[in-house]
Amino acid sequence: MPTLLVIEDDNAVRRGVVDALRFAGYEVLEAATGTSGMQLALTATYGLLLLDLVLPGPSGFEILQALKRKRPGQPVIILSARGEENDRVRGLAMGADDYIVKPFSVRELLARVNAVSRRTSERPAAVASWQFPGGTADFEQHVINYDDGTKRELAEREVELLRYLVSCTGRAVTRDELLRQVWNLDPHHVETRTVDMHIAHLRQKLRDTDQAILRTIRGKGYVLQSP
Repeated sequence: MPTLLVIEDDNAVRRGVVDALRFAGYEVLEAATGTSGMQLALTATYGLLLLDLVLPGPSGFEILQALKRKRPGQPVIILSARGEENDRVRGLAMGADDYIVKPFSVRELLARVNAVSRRTSERPAAVASWQFPGGTADFEQHVINYDDGTKRELAEREVELLRYLVSCTGRAVTRDELLRQVWNLDPHHVETRTVDMHIAHLRQKLRDTDQAILRTIRGKGYVLQSP
């Protein structure tokens, strides 16, 4: 079972969560402030982060943002009393895998932890850069460095999308898979053309006018060719 990290400033809530997880068989690390939580989140070895949003020091959103830059594949469940839709959407859009609104039962907590652990156990490791014909994508700096010496910035979602496609090089990846793994959305409950739009933007930035790098396979999805 994976080691879990709990960042929660409310002592009673943190103690209850930590005790429940340990009773269920998990190894648990814990932090009570944003400062100590940030340090553990970026340096410790763990499989899943349970993160409060309102913390003394750096907020949960700041920790999540830093984490997704340094460890973009790290699974995260947000624990928060903030049940407003904007906070849920913001947390999920920033890369959280699930969102549990306080108060919650131990049964619900364990079910969510088990579900996210199963869903993300085979998530591919993130790469720092990727070379393609004509340049190199630097995922740490969010930029494409072309062989002719010019550069072009990559948006955060473009980095996540290209990183995921790189991890699946040679395999057809469906829109539904991309919505689940990159956008953290349930494809059965959303209608959107955002995947196609982001694919088009990536092709422009890869200078892939003839789909020699990123192909569309009708009825199957997208395939990133091996360089």
